[in-house]
Amino acid sequence: MSDAHRKIGGAGERISLGRALESAWQCVAFYFALVVLALVCLAWFPFAWILRRVLSADTGRRVGRSVVQRVWQGYFVLLRTLGACRFDLSELDSLAGQSAMILAPNHPCLLDALLIASRVPDTCCVMKGDVAGNVFLGPGALLAGYIVNDTPVGLIRAAVAELQRGSPLLLFPEGTRTEHASVNPLKGGIALIAGRAQVPVQTLIIETDSGFLGKGWQIFRKPALPITYRVTLGRRFAPPGRDHAALQAFIGELQRFYAGEVDTLRARD
Repeated sequence: MSDAHRKIGGAGERISLGRALESAWQCVAFYFALVVLALVCLAWFPFAWILRRVLSADTGRRVGRSVVQRVWQGYFVLLRTLGACRFDLSELDSLAGQSAMILAPNHPCLLDALLIASRVPDTCCVMKGDVAGNVFLGPGALLAGYIVNDTPVGLIRAAVAELQRGSPLLLFPEGTRTEHASVNPLKGGIALIAGRAQVPVQTLIIETDSGFLGKGWQIFRKPALPITYRVTLGRRFAPPGRDHAALQAFIGELQRFYAGEVDTLRARD
């Protein structure tokens, strides 16, 4: 074999070895991050359970939301350090301290609420009942005073009350993670809440280059790493009128906005 062939073969072996090591590191980083997440949630469980019973509702909300923000900030730093994720969430920082509003993102994956809550202080999230009953997430979410969307009437009443306290309300207009190529049909609740509370709706556009934790993705299925997440501020909609026609027009305009933004992102990619 000539020296040239030996050099080419050696270079190929080094590339293959490098790829194997990178793949092995991605597996270690991914499952290590999952273990850390589980341990952190379980460690917070007894404290959240006790604090919810000894603190007033207002104090519990402040403590719970502060812990949520700090824990997820730290966790995302860990993911970045491990090389598992890249985050661009800086535009969310401008929302801190603003008047009450509804934060309305599209919903590609399960991490969406956490991306936003990690950067916007005092965020109140609307969550499904199965999250409230989850041993890992439920106690902390209940301490933070997050709203369970078990009944439409209860959801609207609690959401309006939260906005009147001055807190930003995180509500996904699709109601669930995106299933279609663009966005799911929007639910009417966001228009009702914005109309009754007379607060604006700040749209947020979440971009990711991975299907990780999207609809149907199992949490233990490792994606290709690193994953990129980016959240940008979209259009801010003035609150609608309270009559049926105004609410319907508001939802239609919001639907067209999201469809246009998501289609633009898809065309760009």
